[in-house]
Amino acid sequence: MAKKGKIARNERRKEIVERYAARRAELKRIVRRPSSGPAERDAALAELRRQPRDASATRVRNRDSVDGRPRGHLRRFGLSRVRMRRAAHAGFLPGVTKSSW
Repeated sequence: MAKKGKIARNERRKEIVERYAARRAELKRIVRRPSSGPAERDAALAELRRQPRDASATRVRNRDSVDGRPRGHLRRFGLSRVRMRRAAHAGFLPGVTKSSW
């Protein structure tokens, strides 16, 4: 089980990323666009730098949806490898079976 503070901080980061997503995408489009001038590009980069660090989507950590474990996260299930294995063996994940060969 992860610390409650780490989980809460990650949830706040998700909210901040969502709040700034549209503006960040617009600024990045301006920076990448070949037709934008150097002054416009510099202004867009400066505004990107002024935004909070947590506005970047790369700051969000994928965590287990049940207990918040940060490592071994499987996106398809939203669980960590440990929790996914337990759930699969208990039969809580439809269509997932233990394989043997």
